[in-house]
Amino acid sequence: MSNLLDVAQAYFNAWNAHDSDAIANEFNENGEYSDPNIRIRGRDIGKYVQSLWEAFPDLSFEIVSKAETGNGMVAAQWLMKGINKGAFRGLPPTGKEILLSGADFIKITNGKIESVVGYYDSKAVPEQLGLQIMVQPDKLGPFSFGYSVFAQTGKLNKPGAFAITGIWNTDEETPEIRDRGRDTVKELLKMEGFIGAALARAGERSITVTAWNHPEDVRQILQSPSHNNAKKRFWDDLANAAYFSVWVPHHINPMWVRCGECKKMNSYEKSNGLCSCGSKLPDPPPYF
Repeated sequence: MSNLLDVAQAYFNAWNAHDSDAIANEFNENGEYSDPNIRIRGRDIGKYVQSLWEAFPDLSFEIVSKAETGNGMVAAQWLMKGINKGAFRGLPPTGKEILLSGADFIKITNGKIESVVGYYDSKAVPEQLGLQIMVQPDKLGPFSFGYSVFAQTGKLNKPGAFAITGIWNTDEETPEIRDRGRDTVKELLKMEGFIGAALARAGERSITVTAWNHPEDVRQILQSPSHNNAKKRFWDDLANAAYFSVWVPHHINPMWVRCGECKKMNSYEKSNGLCSCGSKLPDPPPYF
């Protein structure tokens, strides 16, 4: 085995040993790692691999083949395996296994790695974890595009109040705001007057809508340590602008449910859960 292949193998051995210092030491001072999702240099390479191991503690590489391709370059085909037991891209662990095929092109100079360029299907890991993949513009005319998340207690009663929070922030701040919002909602789910929440992000704006039994229940938000910590971060230096408001509904129409037998729509409340044809209606979804 040539010296170039030795260096490439040592690089993958460090990955499998989960030794971030050894990985970083395989690169020269200005070494660079890039793949479809990231481009980093120097010691940041070690920090990046640590984040992957936190998400996949048993992450490993099986080398399918490797060979010199000339001019100090090694091409290596690999199969990456691991079980998602930690947070990945700010999302909770799924417990699912990933199997990802890919290839690295490793440029080596004077026994040190000058660059690693990785190629793989960037959609494969999220899809295997059951995560949604969306392709959409950031903005089109008056419309901004983003993502949304619902959290529900399953309560079927009509909300008596809605709390709305709007936050404008930079893209770099979005992961922190997303994590703090999710932590807050986890605590709200345990509160008696809470019904559900919707969190959305589009353009430069994040918005959270929470539904409550009564307007006075909204004050329970102040009992959330995560909310209070997020509020402190906002007053310190997080985000560019924000507002908080409480809305009381003017009226909420009844929940209409379609009969599974005759396909007729019925007001679930007025019909006491029975269709006019005599069939039992499906259980209604929560209002929020």
